[in-house]
Amino acid sequence: MLSWVALIVVLMIAGSFFASQQRARGVAQGDLAALHSRPAYHGAYTALWVAIAGFGVLVLGLLLSNIAIRSALFAAIPDSLGPLSQIERDLIVSDGVAIASGEVASRSDAAREAVGARYGTLMMVRNVGLALLTLGAAAFAYMRSSAQISLPFRARNRTEKIVQVLLMVSAAIAILTTIGIVASLLGQTLAFFSDIPITKFLFGTLWSPLSGVHSGSMDPDKVGAIPLFAGTLLITFIAMLVAVPVGLFAAIFLSDFASQRARSIIKPMLEILAGIPTVVYGFFAAITVAPFLRDTGAAVGLTISSESALAAGIVMGIMIIPFISSLSDDVINAVPQSLRDGSYGLGATKAETIRKVILPAALPGIVSAVLLGVSRAIGETMIVVMAAGQGANLTANPFEAVTTVTVQIVALITGDTEAATAAGPAFTLGFTLFCVTLIFNVIALRLVRKYQESYD
Repeated sequence: MLSWVALIVVLMIAGSFFASQQRARGVAQGDLAALHSRPAYHGAYTALWVAIAGFGVLVLGLLLSNIAIRSALFAAIPDSLGPLSQIERDLIVSDGVAIASGEVASRSDAAREAVGARYGTLMMVRNVGLALLTLGAAAFAYMRSSAQISLPFRARNRTEKIVQVLLMVSAAIAILTTIGIVASLLGQTLAFFSDIPITKFLFGTLWSPLSGVHSGSMDPDKVGAIPLFAGTLLITFIAMLVAVPVGLFAAIFLSDFASQRARSIIKPMLEILAGIPTVVYGFFAAITVAPFLRDTGAAVGLTISSESALAAGIVMGIMIIPFISSLSDDVINAVPQSLRDGSYGLGATKAETIRKVILPAALPGIVSAVLLGVSRAIGETMIVVMAAGQGANLTANPFEAVTTVTVQIVALITGDTEAATAAGPAFTLGFTLFCVTLIFNVIALRLVRKYQESYD
């Protein structure tokens, strides 16, 4: 139902835009120069207010109503069940919601059916009330804003001010979201380190955090994250060995050697790689690349595991090539042509010009492209799961199976272990990865500033 309400609000936004334009033209009586702002600004001003009022009430109502409904469902649990833990109460509520939604519940009894009936009633009231409030707010915003249309009304100034405020709100949401993510990670991390020494986590060489959970506490000697960090760095290093040379050389060829026809064919083909889902890369690594490496290694006397860091790193590097090649190509093309002409005028060859003029000038952008590729490699999960395995193996041998930080986070969160138990090590790994990435970004920015040059 609410999706239809959102669609109606969209139609009201479009209708208010055109209606306000016509109203502004009617007020001007054919003399548009008499208007302070053009009719399009009057239409945009009204449409913005309709959008803000309609979707603002809808989103705020959804947030507040969900909290209220959840509290009401907990209150609907019969007292005859006696004292219940939070997990038991959550399970009853989730089963009641499943029953009301026609889905499969883990159990069905009188208490769950009562919660389900309560949920159905509350949802119906919520949907009807929220629909009326949303449409009413949008209609009121239209009437109020369209009534302001007049010859001296500064619609352009008002519209630009609203857009500026919306941009500021968007920036604030991004910042607050980042702060919220860091705060949630930090809280769970501090709780984890209250039980586990930080030195055991950062410098331990054995990773099996859930092996002793049944005894009531984690074994401090089995939460060493060194194998995870080593596996992450090993696969990332292999991926960069593949992606950086191929991507950079492809960018140089496209920008300085390829004809316009060749460029129009090759660059879109490279960028297609960026649109392939990572699970497809994972299948390609597990079904094609890993068996090929294993058979090739056996033919020359090398033992390469069916799941290896080499297979995952090579395929991950192929995945990252378009990021580096496309960004590097744009940066190289941005180097002023006057630098090339000056180098040629001094007698330098094209290769010397690229090596001694163009690449140093484009170095900050190339570093940024490589940094983006490294961040992409560190955060990749599916390729590692399917091609490198999930075993926390501490090794520098690329022919053996390893795992990464992101894979272990997924394994902990999605496993059968109780979420509260697995949250500690999972969030701690996430916070550690965040800190490492932040440090890496700071170093990269310093390198960019150090080598950055300004060209007229």
